[in-house]
Amino acid sequence: MQTELIKRIGKYENREVRVNGWVYNTRRSGKIGFLLLRDGTGILQGVVIKNEIGESKFEEFKRLTQESSLSVTGKIVSNERAPGGFEMQVADFSVYQLSQDYPITPKEHGTDFLMNNRHLWLRSRRQVAILRIRHEIIKATRDFFDSHDFTLVDTPILTPNAAEGTTTLFETEYFGEKAYLAQTGQLYGEANAMATGRQYNFGPTFRAEKSKTRRHLIEFWMVEPEIAFCDLEENMQWAERMLEFILARVVENRRDDLATLERDVAMLERIRAPFPRISYTECVDLLNRAGKKFTWGQDFGAPEETFISEQFNKPVMVHRFPAEIKAFYMKRDPENEKVVLGMDVLAPEGYGEIIGGAEREADYETLLKRIEKEGLPREDFEWYLDLRRYGSVPHAGFGMGIERLVAWVCKLPHVRETIPFPRMLGRMTP
Repeated sequence: MQTELIKRIGKYENREVRVNGWVYNTRRSGKIGFLLLRDGTGILQGVVIKNEIGESKFEEFKRLTQESSLSVTGKIVSNERAPGGFEMQVADFSVYQLSQDYPITPKEHGTDFLMNNRHLWLRSRRQVAILRIRHEIIKATRDFFDSHDFTLVDTPILTPNAAEGTTTLFETEYFGEKAYLAQTGQLYGEANAMATGRQYNFGPTFRAEKSKTRRHLIEFWMVEPEIAFCDLEENMQWAERMLEFILARVVENRRDDLATLERDVAMLERIRAPFPRISYTECVDLLNRAGKKFTWGQDFGAPEETFISEQFNKPVMVHRFPAEIKAFYMKRDPENEKVVLGMDVLAPEGYGEIIGGAEREADYETLLKRIEKEGLPREDFEWYLDLRRYGSVPHAGFGMGIERLVAWVCKLPHVRETIPFPRMLGRMTP
């Protein structure tokens, strides 16, 4: 007999199939029982009739508990009121394991309880919907770059140096030497771009930031394209085209999951390039005109990012930040040395920065002076300086945090729900 996934069950109308899964819920009315079975792809209603299945099997059905694992066989029939429009007339079932005292029940649970039971919380319809949307975002991201002549090139997780600053590094011992968990793959991505022209790296990154906000994780996933012969404007165009592509794919392929989350799809459907562009200096003026009292040279926090994004109905690109608050490798604006040719993309609806990028400094002497000014060990960056010694070209790139994008697309209250097992300040289990 054919074993099939619930998502494809409609193809087997008036045929008998086998479905494997877990008990989502059961209820009874006299000699008729209803079994809701989930298999990770959907939920199927099974009708269990005592006179057809037999008394002993019906008694076994009555003992089924939430999350018991089953193999169920029966005929698939149409029913508009059932989940997915089809249900199974159950002929038989076998139990793999009878679940006892499953801790997550339909009642309300606190955040700590749910996070302590994250390995089980993932089974809920809401969390499965988030995981599927995350999958779609990652797949769409890869498809976008793969279809635009980018090469995926992996970068190290263990590195001998810092790219963003030494205060947020996780240090470890590496055969008698110091090594760090990567904050970014960008520096290596620049080397890859000099080989392939257009590259992207995609992997986990680590920040030892003592931040307890709804936007921060200690371990998160980031995609980082790096493009040779690219300036700031072209870099911004790549970012907005990528976001437009991803959102269109999510809306097209994950509408049911968005509905499970009660997400306003109309907001996502409106996101089309080009995105509005505004300089950091213009943002400062905007904040002060609104009475926010913000000093030029400070970095934006969550309140400032939220206010700026609220002035637009789609992502906004903020560019040309003060050089003093940005990384050493960012190219200064030739028309104003006080600012860098960098950009951040702020998501609407209060979700803040989801992309950060810049044109990179391509001149050897200028970059060397920056490394020395930052007090970074030159020997660790000799290979990076080589990229400016041998065929240096204008180049740019950006990094997009997957979890922040998932949070915005799903309109989640906290980033902890965007990744299967979040690592946050004070939490490393399960």
